[in-house]
Amino acid sequence: MSGEQLIREIGRSGVEASAVGLGTWAIGGWMWGGTDEAQSIAAIQASLDAGVSLIDTAPAYGLGRSEEIVGKAIAGRRDKAVIATKCGLVWHTQKGNHFFDQDGKPVHRYLGRDSIIHEVEESLRRLGTDHIDLYITHWQDATTPIEETVRALEELKAAGKIRAIGASNVDKTELQTYIQTGSLDAIQERFSMMDREIEADLLPLTHQNGVATLSYSSLALGLLSGTIGPDRVFSGDDQRKDNPRFSVSNRQKAQAFSEAIRPVAERHEASIAQVVIAWTLAQPGVTFALCGARNPAQALDNARAGTLRLSADDLVAIDAALAAKLANMDG
Repeated sequence: MSGEQLIREIGRSGVEASAVGLGTWAIGGWMWGGTDEAQSIAAIQASLDAGVSLIDTAPAYGLGRSEEIVGKAIAGRRDKAVIATKCGLVWHTQKGNHFFDQDGKPVHRYLGRDSIIHEVEESLRRLGTDHIDLYITHWQDATTPIEETVRALEELKAAGKIRAIGASNVDKTELQTYIQTGSLDAIQERFSMMDREIEADLLPLTHQNGVATLSYSSLALGLLSGTIGPDRVFSGDDQRKDNPRFSVSNRQKAQAFSEAIRPVAERHEASIAQVVIAWTLAQPGVTFALCGARNPAQALDNARAGTLRLSADDLVAIDAALAAKLANMDG
């Protein structure tokens, strides 16, 4: 496997980033069984050294913990990073609608102007930077019109605090409204070999309107990484512990799929995870693939996927294995 990191533009913003991005939800610790700060910083720095410029985080990942760790990791090398973070999941106010509790604090969905102006300053402080490259509404707020939210984001862009505007976890109607404002550069949605719903409703719209798509959970929370076997035990607050998708039966199917695509991986001297990530980036309309890593080894493995170019025959073989081995997954 050889080649340069695949670089793509975030919509029509002029901001370019590596097609493989580092997702830092797990680095925040919450719902992932805690975090090791030193290993997390090393993972981020290893990603940057390997040419992965896109680093995705959010205030809700550990109530600011993930952003703080990203800030420490990029200190002195901010110019190497394209930082995406989010707004709209808040614990400084109880406006909007309650979503969940984290560490005893109620977290609400709220995207009013007052909150966004507050949030961006908090994120800039935690990240140790004067601008955010891509600012994304994390979950949508039924109490605030999208047009009002976008006006606030446009203010921040005009002030130089953000460079591009994104939205996450949107339905088709919400996406259409964002597109009508003329300011949307990207969406971030769950997409993987096992989660392809957006192919029918969202991706045609983004493709038609020059909007980039960032996939999250590209490895289906690790199920498609080729490293989680039927005997794996999940502990603590790891969300996979009680997730029906991680049943023993499903893990056996995922293992069988890994074996079915191993010839493709071996042909490219690649890991199973790298093949899955490269497949994701080859899907029409998918611009970036976000992949979590909690240590340098995982980060480097993901980074190498950005240099892998699958052939048309590879993609046919992978799709055949998908149909044969991952059909009828539980959950």
